[in-house]
Amino acid sequence: MSEAIVDATRLWLGTPYVHQASVRGCGADCLGLIRGVWRDLYGAEPETPPAYTADWAECGPSEVLMRAAMRHLAAVDPADPWHPGQVLLFRMRQGAIAKHLGILSQAGEAPQFLHAYTSHGVIESPLTPPWRSRIVARFRFP
Repeated sequence: MSEAIVDATRLWLGTPYVHQASVRGCGADCLGLIRGVWRDLYGAEPETPPAYTADWAECGPSEVLMRAAMRHLAAVDPADPWHPGQVLLFRMRQGAIAKHLGILSQAGEAPQFLHAYTSHGVIESPLTPPWRSRIVARFRFP
């Protein structure tokens, strides 16, 4: 299944970044990419996300994205190995809520992940130490 997830995600490469969008080739943000991969794998989405800001530094008492991931994805134990196809949830600033998502495309010595990134669109990036240090949770598609 992990290969199918990565293959489905790579079909989104080059999709422009558009906040709250989820249309392959037309526009997607990081959540829109995960939503689109879900549709490609399973069909209908399990819920419609509420409106949200693009602000990675947003603070607040409610981890909306974390709670949604817990409802629809399977949490990966932090001690478990890293595998392609895992969904990565990032907290971009200390004290902020977790607001960025990606899909691990390559594990091992040179890990990479796929994500929709402001001004870049859907890209594949090295999972460098600064990126890795911001990961707060990993999940598997069901």
